[in-house]
Amino acid sequence: MTANAASARNVPATNTSHIQISVFILIGIPGLEDVHTWISVPFSFIYLISVVGNSIILFIIRSEGSLHQPMYFFLCMLAGTDLVISNTVLPKALGIFWLNSRDIHFNCCLIQMYVAHVFTSVESGIVSLMALDRYFAICSPLRYASILTNQRIAILGLACLLKSALYFAPYPYLMGRLTYCENKISHTFCEHISVAKLACTDITVNITYGLTVILLTGAQDISFIVISYVMILRAVFRLSTKENRWKALSTCMSHACVMTVFYVPVLFTVFIQRFAHDVLPCIHILVANIYFLLPPMVNPLVYGIRTQQIRVKMLRMLNSRRNVCA
Repeated sequence: MTANAASARNVPATNTSHIQISVFILIGIPGLEDVHTWISVPFSFIYLISVVGNSIILFIIRSEGSLHQPMYFFLCMLAGTDLVISNTVLPKALGIFWLNSRDIHFNCCLIQMYVAHVFTSVESGIVSLMALDRYFAICSPLRYASILTNQRIAILGLACLLKSALYFAPYPYLMGRLTYCENKISHTFCEHISVAKLACTDITVNITYGLTVILLTGAQDISFIVISYVMILRAVFRLSTKENRWKALSTCMSHACVMTVFYVPVLFTVFIQRFAHDVLPCIHILVANIYFLLPPMVNPLVYGIRTQQIRVKMLRMLNSRRNVCA
């Protein structure tokens, strides 16, 4: 066995009694167990905003006929993806913090792992599709509606889902083939590498494939975004007046905020996990939770505040509720 393979195992090279593990125990945030109750407060707040905010976005776009446009259909996809991510990861984390409910069955762990990683990839794909939407809106405004028809939007969304599902399809197999010597996961959810590190057997394949698929999906989506925005900027700077340039660029501001909120935590998390080995475990776990916590909370706030049609509809809903209560 090579030195790299031995180091990838993360277990002592001694005789270990292999056990067939059917239940894992989620530790939560190691080193901070005493303050889990306090940590649950921001987690609960973020979860509430994520669920309520994205549900309102979906309701408004569905009920308002004037919002049945390509940009808002992509926003619906984003909101739906955020709801899946939030409800896959956060309820179990809150169960750990509130009720000390740490047990998770092996199969449930695999399902949580697969769904969380697939829909994080789906969100990345939707963010890149929203860059395409902005490209056609700015560079081909007269043909915008005819290019991004409902059928094409549905096909793009389905392709994004299928691509992510296929990329991460090996995860359950790669985890199921391992023999585990421990069952305590130092995390708030079943993250791929955190679970793989409990194995007695070689996890080089898991590490290599996990890093490859993350870099591949990220490189594809980020490249698509960069190309789209290069074309957008070329078109914007050809406009005659500063006012027209600013008006065109302002339509991209919400999308730019969403990109920043999504990609910065993801890239930072990947860097911390793969290269910053001296960082405290609790920092690893907190950073890893950021990209599951932050985008689902921030996305509805960004589009709710910056998009006039959604903002007006929200205010109408609030006013109508006040009148009913009064």
